[in-house]
Amino acid sequence: MSEFIQNPDETKELLPRFRIFYVALTLAVIIFSIRLWYLQVLQGAELREFSEKNRIKQIKVAAPRGLMLDREGRILVENRPGFEAILSPQYIENLESVAAVVAPILGTEPEKVVQRVQRSRRQNGPYAAVRLKENLSRDEVFRLKRIRLDTPGLEIREAVMRSYPLRDNGAQLFGYVSEISKKQIPLYNELYKGVQFEQGDIVGKFGIEEILERDIRGENGYQYVQVDAFGRETVTQTPNVYGEQIKDRESIAGANVILTIDRDIQEAAWKTFSGEGRIGGVVAMKANGEVLAWISTPSFDPNDFAAGISAPVWSKLINDPFKPLRNKVIQDYFAPGSTFKALMAVAALQEKVITPTTLINCPGSLRFGNRDYHDHLRGGHGTITVFEALERSSNVFFYKMGISLGIEKMYNYIFPMGIGSKTGVELPREAAGLMPNSAWKRQAMGEEWQPGENLSNAIGQGFVQATPIQLAVSYLAIGTEGKVVRPFLIKKVADLEGKVLRETQPQVLRDLQEHQSTGVHIDAATFKTVKEGLRRVVQGSRGTARQIRIPGFEIAGKTGTAQVRGFAANDIYSKCENRPINQRHHGWFVGFAPADNPEIVVAALAEHSCHGSSGAGPVVHAIMNAYFSKHYPEKMAEAAKQQKGAPAAPAPAPVEGE
Repeated sequence: MSEFIQNPDETKELLPRFRIFYVALTLAVIIFSIRLWYLQVLQGAELREFSEKNRIKQIKVAAPRGLMLDREGRILVENRPGFEAILSPQYIENLESVAAVVAPILGTEPEKVVQRVQRSRRQNGPYAAVRLKENLSRDEVFRLKRIRLDTPGLEIREAVMRSYPLRDNGAQLFGYVSEISKKQIPLYNELYKGVQFEQGDIVGKFGIEEILERDIRGENGYQYVQVDAFGRETVTQTPNVYGEQIKDRESIAGANVILTIDRDIQEAAWKTFSGEGRIGGVVAMKANGEVLAWISTPSFDPNDFAAGISAPVWSKLINDPFKPLRNKVIQDYFAPGSTFKALMAVAALQEKVITPTTLINCPGSLRFGNRDYHDHLRGGHGTITVFEALERSSNVFFYKMGISLGIEKMYNYIFPMGIGSKTGVELPREAAGLMPNSAWKRQAMGEEWQPGENLSNAIGQGFVQATPIQLAVSYLAIGTEGKVVRPFLIKKVADLEGKVLRETQPQVLRDLQEHQSTGVHIDAATFKTVKEGLRRVVQGSRGTARQIRIPGFEIAGKTGTAQVRGFAANDIYSKCENRPINQRHHGWFVGFAPADNPEIVVAALAEHSCHGSSGAGPVVHAIMNAYFSKHYPEKMAEAAKQQKGAPAAPAPAPVEGE
């Protein structure tokens, strides 16, 4: 060591290196000093404010959605307070450990919690809060709060839960809500101009919840809380930033909706239709187009969606062969069967193919071309008028009307009555059905119309397809002698103070007594003749729907049976109930009352019920009975008193194909 120090030559060699080191050290000190001065003096105030804000967390307070009320102000869809469990992924150090602690409390498996968070990260980004469970029980809230301080990222928030008191009843009509996805945000922001959607928003996904999203969603508020480094709320005074107090913003509830639905009629329809496990759709309307009841089965519980639908429930819904998520009143269309005969009668009478007194021979079958076209009654009906043809539902009578009219004249009269076009009801995804003609077949199939097709279409089979709401509109046009109305569900939209923001007025789309775009018009006398025939279906001694009579009120209507597949001649008259369910006929009944001046029309489709009289008829009877009992209790009581002791009308035995 002494030798090294005493060597001046080596010391001189190291001096330049020391100088470089001292210069570098001096420059570093100067740079750090300048940076410190910049941060402390020039940016000090801004960075301090940012730091202060970093400990304040903004929590969105979701606005309560507007209520849905029936025509008398009774609750159909409401909100209720609740709690939800939230995970903020950015604060979680070990997701598996958190899932292992939280999952048993929520009654699920840790793997499902992990999968849910990971799926949210992929779909909505790494910082989006994940709802683990909504509608927490008191016990769940208590147990989650106990572990919350030791579980960074876990929150228990107060929430407003959407509630559907009628549960399955009317689910396709009212719709459901769920959380908006990341992909949907730009789509919704584009669709609803002026409304800003954000991650975590609850939006309507179906039915009225969907179409009235802008009106009933309300305006979200915000609440500010002070948090620690793990995002957990700390106990402090009112949050403030740099001495300035932050103010919360209250949410504003959405507008309320008054629907045309009558809860009494709705519940009567549901009780009858679902009580016996029927599948299909029912709609009841007033003569001005106001919808009183709307049923589609099988159904689902929209509360499952509001609380975050589970994978097993969702799988069951989408795999159900009878499609509970479809709105069968407007989305599913079927052959109308014999209910179509009333519309055919209008066309035949107006075209003077027949008069009210014309007699037509109707044997058990009709030979046309190389094929026999059978009646539902093996022995036929003999020589009958149009009144008896409707009352007894003769196939051969209307085969002959189809031959005489041809498809073009059938189309010209029946399309304006509402078959083959959307009714315009407010709900989305309405199907148009089909009223065929030769131009349609050429375009759709590249084939010419065949004369034999006139016969099958004349009795509501073949290519003709209709929804329940279309048949309700067309029968109402017969009952009102020409008025085709637009059905509607939304009566009023009102703010929280009751001020009406929007109101729907009844609308007559066209008057069939005037000339239509197809070049035809229909006389009042024609409608009166058909109304009498439909009245006899229920009130007549040989009507196919005698069992649905209501004392004191005459009902006009028509049964119908729509085949789901063709059958060989030797199998036509076999008992429908002995077939597999997917081969059984659909049953229709469409009717209005009172017969001379209708107040209500009901269309019911009971899929795979074999007969219109026994499958759909009792539903229409129950709905009309509920309507008249409510609005005419004294008349109903008096009629029941007079009816007591009188012999009941014999119920017609179900006939294959009626």
